[in-house]
Amino acid sequence: MKVFIVHAHPEPKSFSSALKTTAEEVFRAAGHEVLVSDLYAMGFNPVASANDFGTRADPEYCVYALEQRHGVSTGTISHDIQNELKKLLDCDLLVLNFPLFWFSTPAILKGWLDRVLVSGSVYGGMRFYDRGGLKGKRAIVSFTLGGQAHMLDTNGIHGPIEGMLKHLLQGTLAYTGLDVLAPFVAWHVPYVTNEKRLEYLDAWRKRLPSLMDEEPLRFPSLDRFDENLYPLAPRRERIEQ
Repeated sequence: MKVFIVHAHPEPKSFSSALKTTAEEVFRAAGHEVLVSDLYAMGFNPVASANDFGTRADPEYCVYALEQRHGVSTGTISHDIQNELKKLLDCDLLVLNFPLFWFSTPAILKGWLDRVLVSGSVYGGMRFYDRGGLKGKRAIVSFTLGGQAHMLDTNGIHGPIEGMLKHLLQGTLAYTGLDVLAPFVAWHVPYVTNEKRLEYLDAWRKRLPSLMDEEPLRFPSLDRFDENLYPLAPRRERIEQ
C-alpha cells in the first residue's frame, strides 16, 4: 500500500507532529510505502495565483480551475504542484494531519488543497463524489484541538465535530471521490497530562492497521440524481397482496 501523509504544524516537537511520526513508523514497519509532505518544513507556498502557470490558456484573465487543466495538460503547471499531485494520484491512502484552527485547517494546508486538488485530474464536470477523480482511494483526517469531547458531541455546545468539519470531510475530500473515514481526534491536547497524550498515541497506533478495512462515512451518490442533479424519485416498493 502507498500512504501519503500531509502534515501541517509549525512546531516539530508538537503532539501533532508526534501523531504524524507515529503513523509514518507504523506504516513503514508494516511494509507500506510512505511519503510525507511536511508543509511548514517544506516552506510550501499556500497562495493560489496566476504564478502557478508557466503558460496560460488565457493570458488576459485567470480562471484558476481552467488554467490548472491547461497547466497539467501542457506540463507547465508549477513544479511544486506537479510533485504533490503525483504523490496524491499515486497513493492508496491519504492522511491529513494538523491542529484544528477555527474549526478548519491551518492556512498552509488549505492552500495545499487549493493548489493540489487540480481541476481535470481530481474533479471536474460530473466527476465528483462517487465519480470523482480520486475514487478508489481512502482518506483520514487526524487532528488535535484544545476543546473537550463533550463540547463537540450531538448535544454539545458546538454540535458534532463532523458537522464542524463538513467543508473538509464532504466538501473537499468526499467531493473528489475519496472514501473518507471517521476522523481521529486528540481532544484538549494543550491541557491534558503526558499520560493522556500517550494514550492518544497508543489509540492511533492501534487504529492505523485497520484503516483499509473500516467502513467509510456516507456521502451523496450521483446515482441518486439525474443529469441536472435533481433528486430521482424514490423507487416504489411493490406491495405484495
